[in-house]
Formats: sequence, structure tokens, C-alpha cells
Amino acid sequence: MTGNFFLVGLMGAGKTTVGRALAKRFDKQFYDSDHEIEARTGVRIATIFEIEGEEKFRERERDMIAELSGLNNIVLATGGGAILNPENRQCLKQRGLVIYLRANVDDLYMRTKLDKNRPLLQTANPRAKLQQLFDVRDPLYREVADMVIDTSRQTVATLLSHIEPKLEALIHD
Repeated sequence: MTGNFFLVGLMGAGKTTVGRALAKRFDKQFYDSDHEIEARTGVRIATIFEIEGEEKFRERERDMIAELSGLNNIVLATGGGAILNPENRQCLKQRGLVIYLRANVDDLYMRTKLDKNRPLLQTANPRAKLQQLFDVRDPLYREVADMVIDTSRQTVATLLSHIEPKLEALIHD
């Protein structure tokens, strides 16, 4: 199966885990835009947020997505907020198939509540913050997505069994 697959969704939805499995299944190179930013800067995303602020991080993210989405035959897991930028949405939509990994806020909270490397959740009420992010971002994820996959309470193998036939149908249409 040729072409690029781009994964979007909130933090904790499973983009990196599912992305690695998809890349292995379809013999593609896997990238995670956040991991690439960390590797190139030598610091964690949380540190970039702390020192440079969210706006500067989003600029780095935009440049990274433009670069990575220009590669061929890859699976790219994007950061949860990447779709906030219209340039990123356009880039992803034009350069590959976009898969929105969607989970309910309670599941996302359970998956992320102990992770101190998620700067947007370092707040008094991280569950409320996740709900706020979901409310703003869900329409944007849906706008850019070629398919929506519910990742709540499902194994990676089950998710792949749902994604694969949908990918084949999209590619052969």
C-alpha cells in the first residue's frame, strides 16, 4: 500500500503506538513529529513550552510537519495540537490519508494523568483541560480526516483490523 498515512488526535489517543504498528504492517517508515522536534532540539517538548512558549513550539511543529509530510511512504504521528494550524491541516490533507484516532475524554485522562511531559495538562484540573481541548479540536480533526477510528478500550491489533480495510477501500476508490 503506497502513500503516506498521517495520524491526528488528542494526546493519549494512541497515535504513536498505532502509528508504529501501521508502519510495520505496511512496510513504511514511522515518524512522530514531537519526537523529531525533541531529537533535533535536544530538549523535551515541555522544556520548549516553558522556555519559548506555545506559539514558538507551534512554529517548530509547523516546519516539522511540512518537512516530514513531504517524505514518501511514511506513517506520521502528529502532535495533538498540530491541526490548530490551517497550514498543517492543508499539508496533511494534500499529502496523504489522514486517520483521526478518537477516544473519549475519560479514556484520554486515564492514559495521560500521570505523564508529566504533557505541558498543557500541567494544571489544577487536567481532565477539564482535556475536555476543553477535545471540544475545540474534535471538529478540526474531523475536518481533515479521511477516516475516524475510535481507540477507546481497544487493543492495537483490534484497531489495525478496523483501519486496514478502510485504508484499502479509500486507496482503491
